[in-house]
Amino acid sequence: MLDECELIAALKLGNVQAFSLLFNTYYRDLVLFGGTYLPQQVACEDIVQSVFLKLWNERATLSIGTSLKSYLLRAVQNACMDELRHRSIVCEHKSQVLSDFRPDDLADTGNRVLYSELQRHLRRALKQMPEAHREAFVLNRFKGLKYREIAGRLHISERMVEVRIGKAIGFLRKYLREFLVVAGWIIFRCGLW
Repeated sequence: MLDECELIAALKLGNVQAFSLLFNTYYRDLVLFGGTYLPQQVACEDIVQSVFLKLWNERATLSIGTSLKSYLLRAVQNACMDELRHRSIVCEHKSQVLSDFRPDDLADTGNRVLYSELQRHLRRALKQMPEAHREAFVLNRFKGLKYREIAGRLHISERMVEVRIGKAIGFLRKYLREFLVVAGWIIFRCGLW
């Protein structure tokens, strides 16, 4: 077997066998490493495949200052952190859209039906949510209380309020995911928005 320097040199020359050997050597460990950041195996596999694709596409200009394994681990870590930031932004956006959405903004029956369905799904989700998470979420999103005010009312720390609301949003995101995808498709196809 070639050592790491020889593998990198062969990779730079476009040697498919060298790339295949690197892929087979590191793929599994990199997916497991990605799992320390993201719980979804499919997301980790996608990230690792993207890292290897980038490695192959940029092979001619590849400059590795450390070991190849360290380079790949750092690339996977960075990609996982980017994915987590992206998910956070998407979650904030969805939460903002839900909190800004008002029935009096609706123009027609189709939108009213979708809004009614959303409210029904939201009520169902809130009932299934752990009590502590629901209470903090409702006080913040529906009653408009700030974290400090909620912490005082519930006799817990502001950090605990933040954690509970974060978990509530995560729960809602999972619970409402299918409905939001279907509703989004209906809105797009029917031009309801």
